[in-house]
Amino acid sequence: MDILYLRDFRLELIIGVYEWERKVPQPVRIDLEIGLPHSRAGSSDDVADTIDYGAVAGRIAEALCQAPRPLALVEAVAERVAAIVREEFGAPWVRVSVTKFAIVPGVRELGVTIERGARP
Repeated sequence: MDILYLRDFRLELIIGVYEWERKVPQPVRIDLEIGLPHSRAGSSDDVADTIDYGAVAGRIAEALCQAPRPLALVEAVAERVAAIVREEFGAPWVRVSVTKFAIVPGVRELGVTIERGARP
């Protein structure tokens, strides 16, 4: 399987369980690995034969930054991203990592990694 990846995709989101976290947007890093449904793009050199990573990034930014109700948990952000990639872009498999920074004293980064779907 070919895997398309987006690393260190940064967004400013209102996210968190505690009221003080939800006062201002905070940086969140999203790392994606997207299983492609086939491997034709390497030989065709045609974007129609792959998943357009620019469209994926734009759709994720739109869904998370313009959501009517901000999500509280990094787990919920990861699930939302995975659903977008699989349902809207037809990926059979996705791995999503979501990272927050310097929220817990003494911890530089915290987050979650999920995998959804199946590798063909």
